[in-house]
Amino acid sequence: MHGLLATSLGVTCAAALTLPLAPPATATPQPPAPVAEAATAAGAARPDPPRAPGAPPRAAAPELPGSTQSLPLAPLARDRALGDAGDQGLPRRDVRHFSLLGVVWDDPGAPLHGRVQVRTRAAGTHAWSGWQDLETHNDDHGADPGTPERTSGHVRAGTAPLWVGDSDGVEVRVHGEDTDRHGRAGATRAARTTPQAPAAALPRGLRLELIDPGADDTRAAHLSAEAAGTREVRRAALDTEARAASAANADLAPVGALEIPALDRAQTRSELLSLRSGKLTAAQKAKPYIGPRPRIVTRRGWGADETLREKSFVYTSKVKAAFVHHTASGNTYKCSQAPSLIRGIYRYHVKSMGWRDIGYNFLVDKCGTIYEGRAGGVAKAVLGAHTLGFNTNSMGIAVIGTFGSTKPPAAAVTAIAKLTAWKLGLYGGNPKGKTYLKSGGGNLYRKGKNVRLNVISGHRDGFATECPGRQLYGKLGTARSSAARLQGR
Repeated sequence: MHGLLATSLGVTCAAALTLPLAPPATATPQPPAPVAEAATAAGAARPDPPRAPGAPPRAAAPELPGSTQSLPLAPLARDRALGDAGDQGLPRRDVRHFSLLGVVWDDPGAPLHGRVQVRTRAAGTHAWSGWQDLETHNDDHGADPGTPERTSGHVRAGTAPLWVGDSDGVEVRVHGEDTDRHGRAGATRAARTTPQAPAAALPRGLRLELIDPGADDTRAAHLSAEAAGTREVRRAALDTEARAASAANADLAPVGALEIPALDRAQTRSELLSLRSGKLTAAQKAKPYIGPRPRIVTRRGWGADETLREKSFVYTSKVKAAFVHHTASGNTYKCSQAPSLIRGIYRYHVKSMGWRDIGYNFLVDKCGTIYEGRAGGVAKAVLGAHTLGFNTNSMGIAVIGTFGSTKPPAAAVTAIAKLTAWKLGLYGGNPKGKTYLKSGGGNLYRKGKNVRLNVISGHRDGFATECPGRQLYGKLGTARSSAARLQGR
């Protein structure tokens, strides 16, 4: 993976920041394209990841909610005086409903030296947003270099996703970063007033991904079935993949459960001895340090379409550290919208970026609700794709929101403490301690280097990035102390 790019944008954890921007170079906006054009000519969903050789075909099932419109970008009108021949984008157009977007390109190793900007129209209105920047330096996430997930042949590079809410219109522009006369990125605009100073070349295969997370009817169907006294209706609705994802938590909750309930301290310690008795030391058995298990919304609870992800689960040997992230997707969402936002991120990671599943192991909303992330079991050491170079023997927790200048809600910080006190406690981790992880390669540490890290670290501790935002990073000390106290230390 290439090193940290020395650009004025810097590196952030996930999605874009909203900035006041100059008006576009093109003078006359084009009229919206007809809905039919957007839905057919450029709105085809990407195919599911290929099945393993010899695997039986999926059984026919009702169409599940959610969709992805994938629209190729095209060259925009150029400003010859400034050498903008390489700019790409989409003129303002109508599209099918979506709530989250991002831009992807073919080569996962190719950086985008430039600026990606979007504006959207709120569904059913004539109100267009201002231009917003998408974070182009999103390579700090993903599977570690050389791993099967990274080398699958399906992985693409892309911006971080941006949550925009229910929308039905979009406009995009991508401008290569200014260069000097020698082609070096980072030049001032004044330095490129001749044809000898073009913008940096953009990567091949740029596409705009528009994600509709779909409506979540899981909870409504579950409640209706229970009201009718037919709990079997819920079980019958589980397809093979959904049953497998739910069964991975069978030691904690019934198959098909929408959530894993909280336990008190005594119940949690009893569960620890049951789950990991053969791997605990005598001292751990005599006095286990573990926080009470918190309530966790399962993948079924937030409405995951289990047919999107890869079929199998991949595990690492243990959980020695937790990396905290922010999604940088904004703070205006309602907590009731968090499941939709998670479904959008999940679909973007899998269908658009080509990952095997959502990258994070857990997500936390601003009201402090904890959600199961990557499938495989919340008590197990599931291999994620959250901190490039340090996914092995760790877990990734993403707080939904942007916390560069905004303070994280106390409920979210408390949720981090509760989750880490329990999950790290399962593996003997001290939230206030240090541990060693071997780097899989990144822009801070070479591959193979043993790195001493806090047991609860921020994303920026393992990779040169702004994540999890200055304000959230500043609260990690509080989370460590609270988690240790919950463990009884």
